[in-house]
Amino acid sequence: MDGFLASRVVHWQATWGRHDLPWQNTRDPYRVWLSEIMLQQTQVATVQAYFARFLARFANVQALAQAPLDEVLHLWAGLGYYSRARNLHRCAQEVVRLYGGTFPRSARQLQTLPGIGPSTAAAVAALCFGERAAILDGNVKRVLTRFLGFGDDLALAANERRLWDQATQLLPTDNLLHNMARYTQGMMDLGATLCATKNPGCLACPLSERCVAFAMDAVEKYPLKTRKLKRSAQSIWLLWLVSEDGAVWLSQRPTPGVWAGLYCLPLFEDRPALAAAVAPLQANGLQDQPSFKHVLTHKDLYLHPVLLTVPGRPALALDGQWFGAAQIAKIGLPAPIKKLLQTL
Repeated sequence: MDGFLASRVVHWQATWGRHDLPWQNTRDPYRVWLSEIMLQQTQVATVQAYFARFLARFANVQALAQAPLDEVLHLWAGLGYYSRARNLHRCAQEVVRLYGGTFPRSARQLQTLPGIGPSTAAAVAALCFGERAAILDGNVKRVLTRFLGFGDDLALAANERRLWDQATQLLPTDNLLHNMARYTQGMMDLGATLCATKNPGCLACPLSERCVAFAMDAVEKYPLKTRKLKRSAQSIWLLWLVSEDGAVWLSQRPTPGVWAGLYCLPLFEDRPALAAAVAPLQANGLQDQPSFKHVLTHKDLYLHPVLLTVPGRPALALDGQWFGAAQIAKIGLPAPIKKLLQTL
């Protein structure tokens, strides 16, 4: 490789790349790692507020490691993919336990930690320590497959490995502490701005003169990935059990599963099952609330809340416990459940 791509990306990023994101302009691996985990499957605009709140509460990896998981999940609520939050907490604890609170410097070592895959490990190692390691997130795949004219199906793991090998060959080879950070950020910036999925800004792209897809007028054909995840739908009935003093009965969701680890209203497959579970308590009657749809990445949930107000705080033959308003404010709730509780 003659260094064209690396040189162009490094110089482009310095002038035209993004420089105002809160996790940029730092070599602090804690901040870079936190942002990389949050940005998985989540847009930058959404992440910024969560990133700020996390740093305000957990200023460093030690603070995150020492926090209760419920508090971490509470701050994460609404970001989705809650396994990321659980792994984030476990990873912080491992960094403290195994490395005394200092992140390892190599991508190979970083990958041994919970929740850190090859691309995230490479991002931390390259951005913070100048390691010659290639990232391959969705944005970078789009830039590389178009530039190289890489038309093999990325649904196959072997093809993705081949692309990763080529990505590694294209990395900068000199002044790595400076250039790897600039290059890595530049590849992400290109994919997020100019090299968009649709209507890319090819005429302003620093790589266009050697971009195979641009030369073929076929940029929207890359990358190729044939495997499509099928969407499904599920109806769920929510038991919204409220005491006279405003407490709510919540149970912690099992792992794995929908909303794993979060506190939630008890879930039922149908209304008769819900009614049977609270048959001894129906002094005031069950009240069906408006149903609503909640969209997950690969599934649509149709949620049917059923409200029941009971005297006192009776013991129930259901998993869970009563939570007052002050307690609810400190635990992790799924976004639709949190919103629902605020309507009462």
